Amino acid sequence: MSTNSQAILWALLAAALFSAVIALAKVAVVDYHVLQILLFRQVFVFMSSVPDILKAFPQSLKTRQPGLHALRLIGAFVALSTGIWAVAVLPLTTATTLTFAQVFFVAVLAAWFLKEPVGVHRLGAVLVGFIGVIVVMRPGVDGLIDLNSLIPVIGAFGAAVAVIAVRRLSQTETTATLLVYQSVFIGAAAALPMFWYWKTPDLAGLALLVSMGVLATAGQWIGVRALRLGEASVVGNIEYSKLIYAALLGWVIFEEVPDKYTIFGAAIIISSSLYIYRREAS
Repeated sequence: MSTNSQAILWALLAAALFSAVIALAKVAVVDYHVLQILLFRQVFVFMSSVPDILKAFPQSLKTRQPGLHALRLIGAFVALSTGIWAVAVLPLTTATTLTFAQVFFVAVLAAWFLKEPVGVHRLGAVLVGFIGVIVVMRPGVDGLIDLNSLIPVIGAFGAAVAVIAVRRLSQTETTATLLVYQSVFIGAAAALPMFWYWKTPDLAGLALLVSMGVLATAGQWIGVRALRLGEASVVGNIEYSKLIYAALLGWVIFEEVPDKYTIFGAAIIISSSLYIYRREAS
């Protein structure tokens, strides 16, 4: 298998894990503030990074690209916080669908900053996938005229910035270094407002928050591996698979039954991802 093909498989797994996390966030945000949920998530990411960091401390924390780390952290904070906020004010499938604007942002930024080739076939797959999104979101649905729909779109741009930065940083920095910077600085940003927003979780709430932290940590490690192996614009196309995961989780957890538009749009999105996968595998 080519490195891009391997990256696609890892990206599919990461997308599944992140979809599970965002579905659990939709449950958690009823009782806990967005930043408290984000804080728990970053604590677990940090804990997972500590063993690797200690092996070569303090060299493991040294970086030659602090500016790129800062850009990545800003993008990641925007993406993570708006991702939780979006599912609090929008249906799970709607919030997930609007985040697919990230694919466009990644394709543009990858060509601009990383000088990656974005040929006709790859760009066509991105466009076809987004047509599937439009089918799901068909004109007139509340998510398209609600100002809340801007929340996941802003998050999508932040996520794209983070993806491009990680793609560049992953060539010179270890996964542990990338994650410890994120967990420390984003965790600190989320922790400061806890003087006002902290709510001590009960046993069920603690289990929910811990589960989110564990799944998010696994998704982070796997996502970085995908970006280390493959081109950002290829890995970014796999974001569309989150729609399928969101539809299934929405049905199982929230009793949301996908309509015919969702099913048809999902078929287009799957076809788009399979097309680019087969081209990269050949």
